Amino acid sequence: MTDWIQAHDAPSAPVELDTLDLASLAPGHHRIAIRLADDPAGRPVFAPALVAKGARPGPVFGITAAVHGNEINGMPTIHQLFKRIPPEELSGTVVGVTIVNLPGYLRFKRTFPDGTDLNRIMPGKADGNESQIYAYRVKTRILDGFDVLFDLHTASFGRVNTLYVRADMTHPETAALARAVGPQIIVHNAGGDGSVRGTVASQGKPAVTVEIGDPQVVDGAKIRASRIGIRDAMEQLGMLPPDDQVAPHNAVECTSSQWLYTEAGGVLDVPVVLAQRLKRGETIAYLYDAWGAKLRTYHAPFDAIVVGKSTNPVARAGARIVHLGVVGAP
Repeated sequence: MTDWIQAHDAPSAPVELDTLDLASLAPGHHRIAIRLADDPAGRPVFAPALVAKGARPGPVFGITAAVHGNEINGMPTIHQLFKRIPPEELSGTVVGVTIVNLPGYLRFKRTFPDGTDLNRIMPGKADGNESQIYAYRVKTRILDGFDVLFDLHTASFGRVNTLYVRADMTHPETAALARAVGPQIIVHNAGGDGSVRGTVASQGKPAVTVEIGDPQVVDGAKIRASRIGIRDAMEQLGMLPPDDQVAPHNAVECTSSQWLYTEAGGVLDVPVVLAQRLKRGETIAYLYDAWGAKLRTYHAPFDAIVVGKSTNPVARAGARIVHLGVVGAP
């Protein structure tokens, strides 16, 4: 071995399961692989997951990441969180599925290989097409075993996000968990949109989406903040004793949010910054042609806070400009 590589002991092989069978696991930490599909060579496609099973009974707290295959900040968030969960202090079980959309992850793509967004077709179909079957098995083999869901995402390509949460803030237990995370912004969203969160919430269970920064990168600051906030949510449920770290933000809560779009193509400049408060009429972006002439100036259509924005200057007609939240309580 070359002198710049340090070898470590090989970890134990993950336990392969056809469904999330927590009763078969002893208290402690486990590495599992949940079979969801087969590839064209007949090889199994597994969702990798970590399990921390507590010494005492309690809820099953589920965390999912990489439902969009290029949104990876959720993976190290789960890794870091599990290093700080002592099973002897845990009431209940924590399950962290580090890669839900493994086929998309392997292709560095947001979508499933057939081009479908898995987070818009849940709960899928048992006898549907390729992506529908995969989504159905995610629901029945993983999500149905959770009592609480935290679904971890990031912005998509060409965009950046604040650390923000989407949750149904009219559901008291969900709202309390969303606030416990301590994000920069909380956006009320009931979730009836074919999403992973919406599927779990439709069963009456608390379900929260956490948006952790930007795609295909590891953002250490937002990962740390998310890890602390998710642990704080577990503490609120009585699953873990309080530690000495507290979520960093007192969230700005929004009744709703919306993206603004260009109506023409060109070179887009969005000078507003994340979490900036805007007054109605303030300038938010400019659109130029290929020769540098200014074509459009865009203004905030209402008082708002910047939840996310485009960073891709190459804009077709209908390109996203900025994601604005309407501050207030639902």
